[in-house]
Amino acid sequence: MAEQHSFDIVSSFDRQELKNAVDQTVREVQTRYDLKDTRTTIELEKNSIAINTASELALNSVRDVLESKLLRRGLSLKILDYGKVEEASGGRARQAVALKEGIAEDFAKQLTKRIRTDFKKVTPQIQGDAVRVMAKNRDDLQAVIQTLKAEDYPVALQFTNYR
Repeated sequence: MAEQHSFDIVSSFDRQELKNAVDQTVREVQTRYDLKDTRTTIELEKNSIAINTASELALNSVRDVLESKLLRRGLSLKILDYGKVEEASGGRARQAVALKEGIAEDFAKQLTKRIRTDFKKVTPQIQGDAVRVMAKNRDDLQAVIQTLKAEDYPVALQFTNYR
């Protein structure tokens, strides 16, 4: 039997890089003139980031700083899912930002269907929150990766375990 080559399509992020980006954001917010007296707090929890600041205008500035730090550290903005801005006590603004990780089952089904129709010699399989793609020829796998990288999907895709 011929040798099978494969890779996994996943949606994940480096937690340490995220922690570093949040820490850098906190430091910059504390030193920026327009945000210095807003008593802004940014807390990284397991699956979310909580931002609490003086006003909605300051909240937008904090989000801009956070996004720039994430991009600088090589993280996609697609991992952020902004919640609704809430009024906190004292006229402050609060927002929860959920962190998206993993490929949802319905999106995984769309992805496998697209791969099956576009590439006849490739076999995709859904494995939990990842999609494994197998083929006999590595060139077919490279073509799948290039096609998926060219598309803009609602989640950040990474290609791992290329064998």
